[in-house]
Amino acid sequence: MICNSYDYFFENFSNKTRMKIINSLRKGPKSVTQICKGINEEQSKVSHNLKKLTDCHFLDVERNGKKRIYSLNKDTIIPMLNMVSNHVKKYCCEVCTK
Repeated sequence: MICNSYDYFFENFSNKTRMKIINSLRKGPKSVTQICKGINEEQSKVSHNLKKLTDCHFLDVERNGKKRIYSLNKDTIIPMLNMVSNHVKKYCCEVCTK
C-alpha cells in the first residue's frame, strides 16, 4: 500500500537534524539535553524533530521522573540502519570518500 505515510517515513531520513538525532541514538538512549549537546543543536529544534520521529515510531520514549529518555525502535529502525550500513560499506564507499 503506497500512501503519504511513505513520504512521511522517508522525510525522517532526508532531514539532516533528524539523521543527527538518529545517529546520536545509535550509541544508546539519551535525554533531550544529552541529544542537544551531542549534536550541537538548540533544544527547541531537537524537540520539534523528536516529535516527528516519535510520531512515525522511529523512537521509543521512556519517562524517568520528569525526563524523557529516547531510544531507537529496536524492532524496525535498528535492523534497517544495520542493513543500510552494510549496503553503504559494500556499494557506496567510493562515493563517501570523494
